[in-house]
Amino acid sequence: MVRGHTDFNKKGLAIILRRRGKSYRDIEKSLGVRKSTLSGWLKNVKLSDRQIEKLHKKWLGALVSARAKAVLWHNQQSEGRRKAIKKDVEDFFSDIKIDQKMGELILAMFYLAEGGKTENSFMIANSNPKILKGILTLYRNLYKLDESKFSCSLHLRNDQKEKDLKRFWSEILEIPEAKFTKTQFDKRTIKKTYDHYKGVCVVNYFDMALQRRIMYIGDKLLEVIEKNMGA
Repeated sequence: MVRGHTDFNKKGLAIILRRRGKSYRDIEKSLGVRKSTLSGWLKNVKLSDRQIEKLHKKWLGALVSARAKAVLWHNQQSEGRRKAIKKDVEDFFSDIKIDQKMGELILAMFYLAEGGKTENSFMIANSNPKILKGILTLYRNLYKLDESKFSCSLHLRNDQKEKDLKRFWSEILEIPEAKFTKTQFDKRTIKKTYDHYKGVCVVNYFDMALQRRIMYIGDKLLEVIEKNMGA
């Protein structure tokens, strides 16, 4: 900042700097004069086309730099928030133990969202391997199951390889490929299927009494939620 000048001298310096092609921001920093004051002092100072082009390029460069800094700051803030949330969730789960009652409540909620609603068999379908594996892990640990009562079927897009995906789901769910029934293909497939999409796997466990229990628990849970937390 240039010091030791009166406003009159500063105005003269501002005009000189502007005629040299300096931006209002540069002059403001150099003389310590507000931009609003400079606007009045310099309104009649004309710049050459070359000077205008140079200032425009400088402005564009500053804009790109500012955007890059803003993106970096935003990403840093987002990462910080993600870490804080993750830490909070880790703390939340630190003393949680899934006993029989809690396990059945969790399973019932999954079944209400993703399961078959007709009284026939425990049937649940999903395209997310982790979800299906988690549900079956709960199911197997909560009840004494007869593994021979399981069956699976796949719903695939027309360009997917049935053999590979049967092997994939069989290994994930620990259900033999021999228990997989006829695969259904979507003939409407047009675009190539993403590699991460493994189709929809439908799992059945043929035990009507067990399915009824899970459905009744789910229905009762909804009643309790409405009674205790509803308006």
